[in-house]
Amino acid sequence: MSPGSSPSARPPGRRRRFGWPRRVFSQVLLMQLAIATGVTVLATGLFLAPLSAQLDDQAMRRALAIAQTTASPRVAAEVATTRPSAQGPVQAEAERIRRSTGAEYVVVMDTHGVRWSHTDPERIGRVVSTDPSDVLAGYAVMEIDSGTLGRSARGKAPLRDSRGEIVGAVSVGIEYDSVRDRLVAAIPGLLRYAGGALAAGALAAYLISRRLQRQTHDLAFSDISALLAEREAMLHGIREGVVALDRTGRIRLMNDEAQRLLGLGPEATGRPLEDVLGEGRTADVLAGRATGEDLVTVRGSRVLIANRMPTDDGGAVATLRDRTELERLGRELDSTRGLIDALRAQDHEHANRMHTLLGLLELEMYDEAADFVTEVVGVHRATAEQVTEKVHDPLLAALLVGKAAVAAERGVSLRMAAGSLLPDRLVDPRELVTVVGNLVDNALDAASGSRHARVEVDLRAEGRTVVLRVADSGPGVPDERRELIFTEGWSTKEPPAHGKRGLGLALVRRLAERRGGSARVATGADGGAAFTVVLPEALADAGPGTDGSPVPAPAGEER
Repeated sequence: MSPGSSPSARPPGRRRRFGWPRRVFSQVLLMQLAIATGVTVLATGLFLAPLSAQLDDQAMRRALAIAQTTASPRVAAEVATTRPSAQGPVQAEAERIRRSTGAEYVVVMDTHGVRWSHTDPERIGRVVSTDPSDVLAGYAVMEIDSGTLGRSARGKAPLRDSRGEIVGAVSVGIEYDSVRDRLVAAIPGLLRYAGGALAAGALAAYLISRRLQRQTHDLAFSDISALLAEREAMLHGIREGVVALDRTGRIRLMNDEAQRLLGLGPEATGRPLEDVLGEGRTADVLAGRATGEDLVTVRGSRVLIANRMPTDDGGAVATLRDRTELERLGRELDSTRGLIDALRAQDHEHANRMHTLLGLLELEMYDEAADFVTEVVGVHRATAEQVTEKVHDPLLAALLVGKAAVAAERGVSLRMAAGSLLPDRLVDPRELVTVVGNLVDNALDAASGSRHARVEVDLRAEGRTVVLRVADSGPGVPDERRELIFTEGWSTKEPPAHGKRGLGLALVRRLAERRGGSARVATGADGGAAFTVVLPEALADAGPGTDGSPVPAPAGEER
């Protein structure tokens, strides 16, 4: 231990500091109390300053009024006809007025400034101590001045006779101590009012600070600043969209991921939700009109999962997760499972046919075996040829051949319409594969188990527009549900293991509308549902051989 140090000395880091408090509650309370005290002191001072001047003015006006009352023609006549004397009528009249009005003195003088009355009789007959020239000139005078009787509030009035000529003047003084006494007497009452106002202000400041304490959870300004910085970093760093709404439905906050998922910019903040999103399921989910957990919605080409949590102030916070990639992988998984089902169906059918062929050979029925093989090969070839003759895009043709195998195993006849013809110049084959796959899968599910179950696919090109029609022999779609089935999340089937249902038809309509087309459902010829999808600009410009027809060879060249 160093010399001079004390064992009980507090470490520097733990030394108590007396200064400005850290809590918001304490800081706001002290600031409000300081403001209320300052305002009260200022208001009191501003009131007292003119009050003193008002009291002085009132005293001078009162003195002038007494002087003007005293300066009567009768007193003027007595000044003109008598001599200044302590027992004269002027002195008697002046003293009577002084006693009745409570004035300090009432002095009557002639035009030479000689006193005809005074509270001290010995001063009668002497010249006044202040200059009477202004009042003898005919002017009324009000002033605060010092004379032989001390400091007083004075009022001087000219003394005129019956003809209006000035024969002297009357000077009346009111003791200035009485004016000061009135001011001092007013101060306690004023201070009481000021103290009451200060107490009311302090109580209001305390109540406001307590409310602020509850709303800020008794945090310090530094803690609030740190929380705001952390919130900004968290909101703009997480890969989940966050949208905060106030009680009126206006967007209060939106992080970068939410702007990306919703296709909005920073200018959307502060605007009503419906103005920036428009009408639709996404706006209904975020506004709380659609309730539930993990609600599915489609915004543009993105599949979103939304959850909404109300806040205490009447607003809400909604979170958005992007399931587009997961949904794409799930659909690829469904396609893979469909391919596996098709292969399994073909394998099962192939095994049955091989057993049949083996039995025919063991029975030495060679002609029948040859006919059976010819028939089987012809059926497969006919199915493939029927598709490829009408659909020249290899990816889409392969999809339809595979779906035909799955349909055969489920007891459903999948066929192409007689007038179908689609050239091999699709701009985005995968887009049409998604549309056809969704519609055919739904049609197979609807037709399966029905009498004479069948699904018909019609693909046509009208200029650069693709028109797709898929009809089934199922129960159809009631009129009241024909728009509802295109809503995200609506489905009558159990959800798959990888996610949620109710997205296929919603994506079909979104894909069509994104190209300026449409998707609708009606009643087919077999009584089931007939879906029609129009995809403008889905085909590239026609060129030699792009429709699947052979390119003419040059003259003289062998074919």
